[in-house]
Amino acid sequence: MRRSRKDGDSVDEERDSRRRRIVDSPSSPAEEPLVPYNDDEDDERRVLDHSGGAEEVGRRVETEEEDDDDDDDDDPYGRGSILDKSNRQVEVRRDCPYLDTVNRQVLDFDFEKFCSVSLSNLNVYACLVCGKYYQGRGKKSHAYTHSLEAGHHVYINLRTEKVYCLPDGYEINDPSLDDIRYVLNPRFSREQVEQLDKNKQWSRALDGSDYLPGMVGLNNIQKTDFVNVTIQSLMRVTPLRNFFLIPENYQHCRSQLVHRFGELTRKIWHARNFKGQVSPHEFLQAVMKASKKWFRIGVQSEPVEFMSWLLNTLHTDLRISKKSSSIIDKCFQGELEVVKETQNKAISERKEGGGEHNGALKIMDGATENNNIGTETYRMPFLMLGLDLPEPPLFKDVMEKNIIPQVPLFNILKKFDGETVTTTVRPPARMRYRVTRLPQYLIVHMRRFTKNNFFREKNPTLVNFPVKNLELKDYIPLPAPTKENEKLRSKYDLIANIVHDGKPDEGFYRVFVQRKSEELWYEMQDLHVSETLPQMVALSEAYMQIYEQQQ
Repeated sequence: MRRSRKDGDSVDEERDSRRRRIVDSPSSPAEEPLVPYNDDEDDERRVLDHSGGAEEVGRRVETEEEDDDDDDDDDPYGRGSILDKSNRQVEVRRDCPYLDTVNRQVLDFDFEKFCSVSLSNLNVYACLVCGKYYQGRGKKSHAYTHSLEAGHHVYINLRTEKVYCLPDGYEINDPSLDDIRYVLNPRFSREQVEQLDKNKQWSRALDGSDYLPGMVGLNNIQKTDFVNVTIQSLMRVTPLRNFFLIPENYQHCRSQLVHRFGELTRKIWHARNFKGQVSPHEFLQAVMKASKKWFRIGVQSEPVEFMSWLLNTLHTDLRISKKSSSIIDKCFQGELEVVKETQNKAISERKEGGGEHNGALKIMDGATENNNIGTETYRMPFLMLGLDLPEPPLFKDVMEKNIIPQVPLFNILKKFDGETVTTTVRPPARMRYRVTRLPQYLIVHMRRFTKNNFFREKNPTLVNFPVKNLELKDYIPLPAPTKENEKLRSKYDLIANIVHDGKPDEGFYRVFVQRKSEELWYEMQDLHVSETLPQMVALSEAYMQIYEQQQ
């Protein structure tokens, strides 16, 4: 009995000692705390590489992501040795037996780079056989699974532009795939950019159709014609286009809108596209996010509102500091002198109390007060000028049709001669405007739409304007040049004319643009691009125009 008790006590002591060891020992792999995922670092790497960062950074990030994919299979706890990662290399081959399965007809890189299964935008590959997007290339990734299920073996990394064969996992280095890389990420040298306006050569798409670089149609996704005409108009502004064709000019900027606008510009002017049109889907997604869904797919908006918002947002995102300028300022910014006359309530109250007599003139802080009217003079910058159209007649003629009036452009430009008074209702004031500095590119907007309490009306007045040699100094007073040898540049040529057709809420927009290499005019409405005569440009209901200053 004593021996059995001693044996029982020794067993209990062993159990207690084992429990103490387990408690004192370090935690098991399953109990280790999870390492927090730092999303900011990955986003920063992706933006750096996307905006033209060093190739070494891109390679390092890619190998880390790929190693993560592979390590998920071999090491479920993610504790693989760093030595194995650094020594792991991807085999590179010049020949691949599956290159003949690549189908360029189905490749479309205009849409967002998201995996079609996981909807993730990290480490996304495009299948060059069916055109779908899949994430990763490790043994548990969606691209690897697709290669086994569908028998599609050639994939391209949408960020690093490297091509791989799955499930074998080797990299393909074949120059025959360079045309796909150029379509995925078009590139321009500074010499090519300078020669764009001299190029008269047509390009041919895969389906055999011919297209002009820079004159390609834009896909109307759903009521996005107001975006298409704005983009097509801005593509005629040479300094703006040249700036966005070279990504190094804005690689410091982190705005998605700026980079998406640059990508769209390069795709429109690219001469090696697989098809003769471009879809602005990625740019529209960036617009919806940046405008907080003020402009969105499926809802019609006005081009003047979108143009104003886009130019101001690009300017804000591009400038380095608050006082610095941007390419938007250099192209479009002019200056106005504004004289504002308002009824002064304080003076009228003092007059009623017998304080001051009529005709008293008082000057304070650059403003004058005379006969109950306060006058304030100040200068303000502008990106576009809004022109008021005369009211259309209310009654019909003998033929039971409304008379469509016509007005010369010079008549409505008198608003900015410094003498014509414009009355505002809220707040009640009398305004006089005078142009003190002309921009290199002048944007003019005709206010055709008015909204009252019941419905939206459209003014059908036709504006007669010259296509070439618009001389402003003959109609509005302009300031003398500041430098002695400098000439006053007041002659402008039309380069883009946006037109609205149809009813106010049911109509559509189209645009006439000029091709500088041959001085030909083209009419563009979404995907339709056709050559037209300069006389046809002046016969339309102009809504917004861009004029270029003659050098």
